[in-house]
This record gives sequence, C-alpha cells and structure tokens, in this order.
Amino acid sequence: MSGHSKWHNIRLRKGKQDAERGKLFTRVAREIIVAAKEGGGNPDANLRLKMAMQKARDVHMPQDNIKRAIMRGTGELDGSNYDEVTYEGYGPAGVAILVECMTDNKNRTVSEIRHAFTKAGGSLGEMGCVGWMFTPQGMIMVPLSAGDEETIMTAALEAGAEDFVATDDGYEITTDQGGLNTVTEALKAAGIPVENSEPTMTPSSTVAIEGKEAQQVLRLLDMLDELDDVQAVHSNADIPDDEYEG
Repeated sequence: MSGHSKWHNIRLRKGKQDAERGKLFTRVAREIIVAAKEGGGNPDANLRLKMAMQKARDVHMPQDNIKRAIMRGTGELDGSNYDEVTYEGYGPAGVAILVECMTDNKNRTVSEIRHAFTKAGGSLGEMGCVGWMFTPQGMIMVPLSAGDEETIMTAALEAGAEDFVATDDGYEITTDQGGLNTVTEALKAAGIPVENSEPTMTPSSTVAIEGKEAQQVLRLLDMLDELDDVQAVHSNADIPDDEYEG
C-alpha cells in the first residue's frame, strides 16, 4: 500500500476527531458553498454539490447547516466568498506536496502555507512544479466488516472502479473522479457500507523515506492539514507503517 494511501487513512481517522471540534464541518461547509456557487443549489443538476452534501451527512452535519451553506453559495445569504487555490511545494527529502485550499483571503493563506513549509524544512514552489506528478482520482473506503472481499471487489469493478486493494484498514477502491459517485452509489445499492468517498490526487511515483526524514515529512503534512484554509493535503511520500506511530 502506497505511502499516499497510508497518509490518506491516517487523515480519515483524524477526521473523526476533527468533526468533534468542528473543523471537519467547516471544511465540508466550504465545499458545499463553492459547489453551489459554481453549479447552482440543485444537487440533482450539480454532481459536485450532491457529493458534498453526502459527505456532510456522513459526518452528521445538521440539515440546517447544509441548507445555509447552499444558500451562501447561491447568494441567498450573505457570507464569505471562497476561492479554490492549490499550492505546490517540496518537503524534506524532496517529496512532492499538493495543498488544496478554499480561502477568502489568498494573501493570508499563502503566508501560512509558506510558513509551514519553511518551518518544517520544506519549500513552497511555483504553480506546476509538482502538480504534473499527480492524477485526479476518486477514493472509496469500505470497512473490512462489510463482507466477502471477492463480492465487494466484483461489485466495485462492475460499477466502473479502476482498482481494488484489500488493506489492514479496509477495502480501498480507486475510480476516476468522474465515476466516483457512480461507483459509490452502486456499492450502497448493493448493501455495501461506504466509510468514505472523496476525490483525491494520486502520485505517479513515490519517494521512499524513513527515520528522521519520515518524521519531518509527517510533521509538515500535519502542520499543513491543521491550517484553517486547507481542505486536503497530498504527497508522494512512501513511509513505513511504523513511522506513523512515531
């Protein structure tokens, strides 16, 4: 299992803690706002909004919060106007890092991103410096308790999934981003519980690191993930499992 996937799973576990303190709610609300702003407030005609709303329900966001976020996006309620921006850079050992943000103040955001990179021994790069290493995909996590591996794999592949991997954390299903919702809904229709379903960025190659460098990279990823304007962090670091316990 790639370092990218392991970091992704670490983030899923932390996400449950984030929800308790409201941070995950904020991220999901921003996604809803931007989706509604771009494609309108009708989820039947706006796939991105439909997926964002499902994510909100998955983390038990109150329905009133979802409605207000949609109304902010469509302009029916006043609120911050968020822009999407992606920052690229290098971490210790030259690992590539993508940072997806939604912000109402780009100057503040880039300053915070640059500070995190510098403090952790990395460097913020120019647009495009590492983005070419990543491919947009969809990632679906199904718990091991969901059932027989072959049955779940067959359902996923027949629905259009590109890859299926059994891990210690569950079944990891990869799709293209356009097919993410289709595969997710097909699994649910087949009675297979979905733990998480979201767009991601998959690296074309990884950098194997361990020891001090691995801890430095994990520190940087964590610092970036904790910033208020950050929606997601992706890297091509391949780090041994035991380093995550460090």
